[in-house]
Amino acid sequence: MAKYAVLSDIHANAEAFEAVLAKCREIKIDHYLFLGDLVGYNADVKRCISLAKELNFLAAVRGNHDDYSIRKDGEATGFNSNAAIAIEWTRKQLSDEDREYLDSMPFRRNVPGTPVTLVHATLDSPESWGYVFDSHHAAGNFSYQLSQICFCGHSHVPVAFDKAPFSVGGRLVDMIESWNYNADNPLADEDFSISDKLEVKLEKGHKYLFNIGSIGQPRNGDNRASFAVFDSDAQTVSRFRVPYDIASVQAKVRAAGLPERLARRLEEGR
Repeated sequence: MAKYAVLSDIHANAEAFEAVLAKCREIKIDHYLFLGDLVGYNADVKRCISLAKELNFLAAVRGNHDDYSIRKDGEATGFNSNAAIAIEWTRKQLSDEDREYLDSMPFRRNVPGTPVTLVHATLDSPESWGYVFDSHHAAGNFSYQLSQICFCGHSHVPVAFDKAPFSVGGRLVDMIESWNYNADNPLADEDFSISDKLEVKLEKGHKYLFNIGSIGQPRNGDNRASFAVFDSDAQTVSRFRVPYDIASVQAKVRAAGLPERLARRLEEGR
């Protein structure tokens, strides 16, 4: 039995990454899993790649920013202008060794010895970079999910779904509200906004899809770095939120000449 830290969307934010790793050491993580997008948006490309290599991920998958950044040229299609500028900047920072490391990550991966599948976007077509925002999209993902648990990222907005083994009130797929705290929701429980840990107890016979949010660029109105822990002994999945030195990251983004919007949104968490 073990504790698995699930990390996603680090986006070259070394301060957030290091804060998360400090928390992982505190709670005694055994293994690390990665859902993609190590680079993009922020300026600490080399440091984040170095930290990732040191972790020796048990399993890792590629994100869309990783995928486009390892191409030495070619238009960054499907990205807004700020993201595309960051990809072009990131390409210039990468060595051939860096590209080989990012390129070694597949688009989808089962984690050895666990009931867990990893994907950055969606299981049905991981290279198309689709999103899961609601129960309808989740139901489609569950059609391709053979494992009990699937972890994904990509949207930077944490959301989780539970697929029961039989219909409950005419529904098979339910959103797990306690996981999905969003500061933009005026009905959200204030306790969720303060807590640094949200826990889901896994039930036998159920399937789960967890979007764990983002370490490097949260977008749910909570600017803390978000990551998850799967505890195979306790049969729980928990989402942690960790504060970090946002001002330092913003200074690096500006010094690199990256778009101002990328610096501002770190503080806004959206």
